[in-house]
Amino acid sequence: MFTIDFSDHTNLVKEDWFTQIDKLLTFAKEQENIEEEAELSVTFVDKDEIQEINKMYRDKDKVTDVISFALEEDEPEITGIEMPRVLGDIIICTDVAQEQADSYGHSFERELGFLALHGFLHLLGYDHMNEQDEKQMFGRQDQILNAYGLTRD
Repeated sequence: MFTIDFSDHTNLVKEDWFTQIDKLLTFAKEQENIEEEAELSVTFVDKDEIQEINKMYRDKDKVTDVISFALEEDEPEITGIEMPRVLGDIIICTDVAQEQADSYGHSFERELGFLALHGFLHLLGYDHMNEQDEKQMFGRQDQILNAYGLTRD
């Protein structure tokens, strides 16, 4: 089973946001050929909380839109026990998502989907630290979003 644990630290998240992100990330999981037994978490936070997380874990004292923590990077493989693959945690700042949606001229829902997928791809090892990796990651993002039908309005 593919499990996404949602947490809302803002008390503003609508149920349909959870549903949309669940459907999109399930679709992305299938597109990326991730085995069925996998899990991750998605947490919604405000600007203050994401800035604190960014400072604490990334040594960057600024607000950002999404942060991902991949749990598989340095984890030893456990054998002999049936356990789901734990991909990691995605943290999305709803305040920044709304600002970016307004700035880019598309819906808030599209921006949430983009950020969730962006974080998900980071959990799978995609990155954008150099031009070649960025081209690959953003190209894959666009492929998945377009195939899913979540395009810019």
